[in-house]
Amino acid sequence: MKTIVVIPTFNEIENIEKLIIAIKSNLPDTDILIVDDNSPDGTSQKVKEMMGSDPKLHVIVRMKKMGLGTAYCEGFQWALENGFEYIMQMDADFSHDPADLPRLLNEIKKYDLVIGSRYVSGVNVVNWPLRRLILSYGANVYSEIITGMRLHDATGGFKCFRASYLKYINLKEIKTNGYGFQIEMNYRMWKLGARIKEMSIIFIDRRSGVSKMNKKIIWEAMWLVWKLRFDIKLHKEYKKLKASIEK
Repeated sequence: MKTIVVIPTFNEIENIEKLIIAIKSNLPDTDILIVDDNSPDGTSQKVKEMMGSDPKLHVIVRMKKMGLGTAYCEGFQWALENGFEYIMQMDADFSHDPADLPRLLNEIKKYDLVIGSRYVSGVNVVNWPLRRLILSYGANVYSEIITGMRLHDATGGFKCFRASYLKYINLKEIKTNGYGFQIEMNYRMWKLGARIKEMSIIFIDRRSGVSKMNKKIIWEAMWLVWKLRFDIKLHKEYKKLKASIEK
């Protein structure tokens, strides 16, 4: 399987080298693509140094901080254009355990999207304050009620996509970030008829660095679910796409 892990970064110099090493120790043959928003702390420079000894390590450096969603879309597009069959995504802060990557790949053999879920088997979150845990859990219940997706963790960022399904999504259309981006990608895959699996993981809050969460991301996600639910144009488009896939 030709696989790649896509990781957006902004000021992750404290984590990036250790993360790349940890990914390689668990998946020695996988490619890694870092999509960096021109981090002033030298994140992309560190990746470029490591690329000298690893032909499977790649970096895209963008002009400025443009957000997580567009970073993933740019990374996904690069992966599709370069023929990768399975495209994984994860955070750069070790909140997603690299040791779980082989489990993602094992599950994707039978599915089209595998989500590393914090809530499919109880609440598996470590080191979050109660307020943030309630916000996250509540956001997922809210998303499920409004969109109709039967997912326990629609906002999680640890996933693996089957490229043969992902290629049907027009990534240039997607402008959302944070929670909203995760929900929108899941929704579009769901509307395509993708087989979706939630795989239980333990989520551990970042070891070092600064969280990128803010109120704008939260409000965006709250309004997005209503937009997705009542977007007639999207529903018609994806109904046709689903029919073409099923042929």
